[in-house]
Amino acid sequence: MENENYYAILMAGGVGSRFWPVSTTQNPKQFLDILGVGESLIQTTFKRLSKFIPTENILILTHKMYRKKVQEHLPGIKDEQIVLEPEMRNTAPSILLGSLKIYTRNKNAKILVAPSDHWIENQGNFIEDVEKAFENIQEGGKLICLGIKPTFPNTGYGYIKYKKAGDSLKPVTKFTEKPSIKKAQEFLKEENYLWNAGIFIWSAEYIITCFKEYLPEMYRLFERAGDIWNKPEEKTFLEQNYGRATNISIDYGIMEKSNKVFVIPASFSWNDLGTWGSLSQELPQDENGNTSVNARLLTKNSEGNIIRTEQNKIVILQGLKDYIVMENDDVLMIIPKEEEQEIKSIREEVLEKYGDKLV
Repeated sequence: MENENYYAILMAGGVGSRFWPVSTTQNPKQFLDILGVGESLIQTTFKRLSKFIPTENILILTHKMYRKKVQEHLPGIKDEQIVLEPEMRNTAPSILLGSLKIYTRNKNAKILVAPSDHWIENQGNFIEDVEKAFENIQEGGKLICLGIKPTFPNTGYGYIKYKKAGDSLKPVTKFTEKPSIKKAQEFLKEENYLWNAGIFIWSAEYIITCFKEYLPEMYRLFERAGDIWNKPEEKTFLEQNYGRATNISIDYGIMEKSNKVFVIPASFSWNDLGTWGSLSQELPQDENGNTSVNARLLTKNSEGNIIRTEQNKIVILQGLKDYIVMENDDVLMIIPKEEEQEIKSIREEVLEKYGDKLV
């Protein structure tokens, strides 16, 4: 089969702190039915990838505390497909680990790296875009990412600048992380910027070569393991050495350094579900713009609110505008929508005052 060389690294180790208090360290957003559709985000993502990548070729990279969570949500996968990180060390170490394991299995592997907690519509278009990228990396020497056409000047996303010339595969000239509102507005006007979706495609061989060149210390750390990948000795090596890897993202570590990066403007609808505000864009609203998940809502003189409860509670709002109302078993949070970027720091304050049980 042509797709026997297709592999995926499904990134599932984050804690989703901007979705607190619904997303917690013990039960982060990738394991939640955050949209109320009847399945968790990791289940939705795995199902999407399984349509064109052999199920056994999908590796789930996650923290060791989430082993049981992954097994519960993806009961059909084999234990060896769950790759456990002893410590959270950002995306570069986990991608190197997954790539070495895949390359050991198949020297001709083509790898898709995808977050497990994003929402994608037009799934047929997504598959077409990834397969287009797989075709382009056959020539070797390419790192390809998928970019999303901006619809508004979002300051919470990274941006990719590309050369307008050429076909659907555009050479990347610059990455910009979370710009100011002024910069984001300028990017939209220039019309050659895309949102960085964090979806990457490359050959296993070439990405390992890039680690040798751009993150040599990290590569040498893993190289010392020798021929242990996919063997029982791997676990011991990782327990003893993984925490020594530099805590750095693949964007900073490799993508921003390489001159072999290309972007395909995505033909599908995408949402990173990074904030409660972005979530509300994917859900129906009442006539006053209120969004509710797992709640029975009764409102009066209230508009533009986002509400989520744990047990389909009746929620009565009167005279409330543009607020986020969220709860879990221990926490009730009510904050203005315009301050949703503060949720991460609020979570830290709760951690400091009341302990990690609540976060």
